[in-house]
Amino acid sequence: MGRRKRRVLKIVKKKLPTIFTCPACGEESVKVIMKSGSGKALIQCGSCKIKEELTVPPSSGMVDVYCIFTDKYYGAASSVENQTTNSSSSA
Repeated sequence: MGRRKRRVLKIVKKKLPTIFTCPACGEESVKVIMKSGSGKALIQCGSCKIKEELTVPPSSGMVDVYCIFTDKYYGAASSVENQTTNSSSSA
């Protein structure tokens, strides 16, 4: 008499993303390149060619660098909007 075969369960581990959504064009084409040892990261969009180099702590990951980049992008956009609304309301 033989034994029944058991089903092998594969445990799927979730991975952190490597390609992100661009805040400028909305495409999912932003790549983060970490330069090990130097503490610098290069953020580049493949479709709209936006590019920025940031100085980051060595313990940060790709997701952290992307968050810093988007915070910087949206912070600059909101400050420009605030300046235009303030100047038009004072005129």
